[in-house]
Amino acid sequence: MTGTTTENDRDSWVIVVNDEEQYSVWAPGGEPPPGWHTVGFTGKRAECLDEIARIWTDPRPLSLRD
Repeated sequence: MTGTTTENDRDSWVIVVNDEEQYSVWAPGGEPPPGWHTVGFTGKRAECLDEIARIWTDPRPLSLRD
């Protein structure tokens, strides 16, 4: 064991969304990439992915939806 923290080992993640309403997880402590912003949900990676699955019901980009 190297003692290195991997992405999956982080205790805290935030959910981010872009203008096309596409969701992702982001490590807290830094600014998300341009065009992305936080949605106010923080949790373990699995919790964030579960929340994304709950709220992101149509994975198509917003510009392709009817």
